[in-house]
Amino acid sequence: MSNADSAPTPAPQDIASRRFVTAAEKVDFVSPWTLEEWLCRNDVVNNQELLMVRANMEPFHSHPFHTHPTREEIIYIVSGRAEQWVGHQKRILGPGEMAFIPKGEVHGTYNPFNERLVFLAILSPAKADEPGIVDVSNEEPWKSLRPETA
Repeated sequence: MSNADSAPTPAPQDIASRRFVTAAEKVDFVSPWTLEEWLCRNDVVNNQELLMVRANMEPFHSHPFHTHPTREEIIYIVSGRAEQWVGHQKRILGPGEMAFIPKGEVHGTYNPFNERLVFLAILSPAKADEPGIVDVSNEEPWKSLRPETA
């Protein structure tokens, strides 16, 4: 059961004044790629410019090539290792390292390793036009750039 299912919905006045987020107040969501732990979004805090999620990616899973047309992003590695792509460039990132992804840049996060990957994704602006994410993993040149791991 996720926090979204188990925690009572906070009253709007609670969100408006919240400055700290505890484990009980975060909002969990299981996406196709990761277990997402939302710490900064409008149903958690009264955010204006930032979104932040802690992503937990199991071994041999990925968030394949995609873009955020209306947001820039930072991916900061907390634990494990990421095969991180930004455009056609690839780096293996470890704890304490990050990638900056400009607005609209194609990127992908892969975990081809035998350990869980935990990273923070920080996006801005919080309020942006849709679509917020566009999957390009089945388009060239991205679908031929690397074999899928999950």
